[in-house]
Amino acid sequence: MALIITYLLFICSPLFAQVDEQTQEQIQAPILSSGFLMPPPEKGEFWFCPSAEIALYSRNSFSYGAGFAFAYGRKVSVGLKAAFFMDEYSAHDTLELHVLLRLYLSGRNANSGPFFQFAGGPAIFFPKDGEISLPAEFGLLSAGLSFGWRFLLGSAFFIEPSVRGGYPFIAGSSLSAGLRF
Repeated sequence: MALIITYLLFICSPLFAQVDEQTQEQIQAPILSSGFLMPPPEKGEFWFCPSAEIALYSRNSFSYGAGFAFAYGRKVSVGLKAAFFMDEYSAHDTLELHVLLRLYLSGRNANSGPFFQFAGGPAIFFPKDGEISLPAEFGLLSAGLSFGWRFLLGSAFFIEPSVRGGYPFIAGSSLSAGLRF
């Protein structure tokens, strides 16, 4: 019985404690300003992310490639993207150089969640025989619209799966991992 009464006293004693607001702030200030309880510092609005990509530049096979993007902004990001694609069954490899415009759908200060991205610029095609000529043999104006989702991993790192459609590629997808700074 004594154990039950002691237990109830420990549980109920905070219910009856009276502390004025100034004392409450003095108690909480050292706790909130120490180490792991402190909210993470807000990262800047620049971001960089390398990516692995797949695109359908032909009706017969996938083109596999890698790229990177560098941009600035929160709700709306503006930046540059480059990607190089190789296709085993095609006579050409492709280099995309795009300007991107990205709109996050989840709020005014968003830097994560769902997004739409427009990317446009030249798609330059190089023959597979190993001789890269500048200027390129031929190129086309490339444009596309992507839908993706940015998942934050802590305050600085993120991953982004996305799908896209456009011209001259038919469709594509990518998985990016990046850094905000």
